[in-house]
Amino acid sequence: MNQTILRIAVPSPLYRSFDYLPPASVATNALQPGSRIRVPFGRRKAIGILIEVTRQSELEHARLKRALEILDAEAVLSSDILAMTQWASAYYHHPIGEALATALPILLRRGRDVPDAREPGWRLTQAGVQVDLDTLSRAPRQAMVISRLRAHPLGAPRAALEVPAEVLRSLGKKGWIEPCTLEDAKVAAVSDASTPHTLNAAQQTAVDAVTTSLKGFGAFLLEGVTGSGKTEVYLQVIDTLIGQGHQTLVLVPEIGLTPQLVKRFSSRFAVPLAVLHSGLSDGERLSAWQQARSGKALIIIGTRSAIFTPLARPGLLVVDEEHDSSLKQQEGFRYSARDLAVWRARQLDIPVILGSATPSLESLFNVKHQRYQHLVLPNRTGAAGLPSYEILDIRKLPLEHGLGNPLLKRIAHHLDHDGQVLLFLNRRGYAPTLVCHDCGWVAECPRCDARMTWHQREQQLRCHHCGSQRPVATSCPECQSTELRPLGQGTERVEQALAEHFPGVERLRIDRDTTRRKGELARHLEQARTGQARLLLGTQMLAKGHHFPKVTLVGILNADQGLFGTDFRSSERMAQLIVQVAGRAGRHDRPGQVAIQTHHPDHPLLQLLIRQGYPAFARAALAEREAARLPPCSHIALVRAEATQQSLPMAFLEQVRQHCEAAGETGVELWGPIPASMERRAGRFRAQLLLQAARRAELQQLLSGLVRQLEQMKEARQVRWSVDVDPADMF
Repeated sequence: MNQTILRIAVPSPLYRSFDYLPPASVATNALQPGSRIRVPFGRRKAIGILIEVTRQSELEHARLKRALEILDAEAVLSSDILAMTQWASAYYHHPIGEALATALPILLRRGRDVPDAREPGWRLTQAGVQVDLDTLSRAPRQAMVISRLRAHPLGAPRAALEVPAEVLRSLGKKGWIEPCTLEDAKVAAVSDASTPHTLNAAQQTAVDAVTTSLKGFGAFLLEGVTGSGKTEVYLQVIDTLIGQGHQTLVLVPEIGLTPQLVKRFSSRFAVPLAVLHSGLSDGERLSAWQQARSGKALIIIGTRSAIFTPLARPGLLVVDEEHDSSLKQQEGFRYSARDLAVWRARQLDIPVILGSATPSLESLFNVKHQRYQHLVLPNRTGAAGLPSYEILDIRKLPLEHGLGNPLLKRIAHHLDHDGQVLLFLNRRGYAPTLVCHDCGWVAECPRCDARMTWHQREQQLRCHHCGSQRPVATSCPECQSTELRPLGQGTERVEQALAEHFPGVERLRIDRDTTRRKGELARHLEQARTGQARLLLGTQMLAKGHHFPKVTLVGILNADQGLFGTDFRSSERMAQLIVQVAGRAGRHDRPGQVAIQTHHPDHPLLQLLIRQGYPAFARAALAEREAARLPPCSHIALVRAEATQQSLPMAFLEQVRQHCEAAGETGVELWGPIPASMERRAGRFRAQLLLQAARRAELQQLLSGLVRQLEQMKEARQVRWSVDVDPADMF
């Protein structure tokens, strides 16, 4: 029969869409792809996304079920988001229904109506305008809200104020601020609160290059040393776009980088700004999504999933810290937000800026092949100079909780001269291992091939891989000895050592354990920025993108972790991390120093990085990749499998290998299957098969046929399997 058929993507692990008849008494000519439709699916009801309206189906008409309800009068997924997600589903070989669900805020996935474009916010009352900020010296968060709202006389969204609700309630009770809606707010140009900085020659060249390309696609790699003013380049390009009424989407790799960018952007521009990240409530995320979709928010700042945010008037995409592996989703729909940003910009015919002090080898490879235009900021702005490096050889030296005497002397020197010191150790907890001194027993995770970390303050052993935890025993479970001793150092243990060596000096530890509650990370980062805490200690949360103007010494406690890793990207990640954390030193008017503790002071890659800088290191690393035919000089995918029985993943992947070989795709090499580097994790055994090809098209062609076969395999029902295209990690 020549009847209207609705092709719908339903969230499920199945790699296909489903055909339905329209609901009774529905005008099908008004249906738009991208709309949500409630359908019967097995024994339950599901909310799917309409992909297309057609007249043909592979199923007989009598077997087609009727859809239950049309939820949207107009599409909730714009045509460009729908096209990008369909492309990403095919490229990353992920079920289309799950991929499209990822592109929607969670409340819309559950059937919530799309909110109207009116955004709740706060504005100053007449009494608030008259407040003397000097009287709020003991209430800095209240003063910050008053100051920020003065820069936004028409009101600012709740998310842009970055304070707990009780602060706003207190100001409201005083009659200084009042709730408002931002629907009638007219877009202002540049706020008087913060005027653009004068650009140096390199910054001006970068701004000119992007602004002359605003009417079409262009991919720009903005490589600038730490403190070189990359954000100022973004801001001045965005200034031009705001004047044209266009929107900008800025992606950052982690939540921790969001508050400072929001503050920087909102102090510069008196325009509605939307924030999207996992730290917000479902309602806040939906509101921000709608502000972007309606075009009211001219600036949207978000983490990885914000790449799926609809834009009414797109003008520019920015990916800050583009090298960061956090931009690649590691579970489920394994997309790269950076790569999707480039794809989306091309489809929208707008420019995209990828910014980093330590660009990924993939982006440098694209520069080499003239796919990206390379913009370089070689110097720090203002009077700040690049920090000096010093390698501290700790071989044969006694270490006190990971701190060698040479580093302790340098810490004392900088503290005595009114400096601020930042110590970096990418390992939280008190000690990564607890051992019995008498029999050698080691506290191991019962669910992973990993040792448990001792968290002294809570007196718990925790696995940082699966989250398993248990109280610390008072005696060894093997020999009942009470001689249980910590082995190795974590941030908690180093903090204790700093308290002993530098009593009276205010310390601040920033890691996942100290920033669990909402708002704590932003508060800690503000303490670090103002210099209130003289000794800073932390993990990667401190390393990326933060501006701490008073830091004069950065100490890297263990630089050896990345030198001998099993992942071929280990040395690249090590170099990026060292340069990023070193970049926190000397960002103002005082010179910075970086001290690196290592057991391998003569390692050639480390020496190259210290002596000649990251660009020289990257050239050498890229030459190594070319010689070894490793990405980005080739293309890879991992087929992963896991199960509670150890034999099942390997047996399944052996079948996968046979299917690949039978396909006869000679341009694709097969490596494995082998157990994962951590074979058992969270109680499941894991294995992987690596597919590698010189040409992307050959790899994609093989995977397309393979995924259809895997769905039908009997062995596939006994394991969890996934395909990871362009994997960021090889574990």
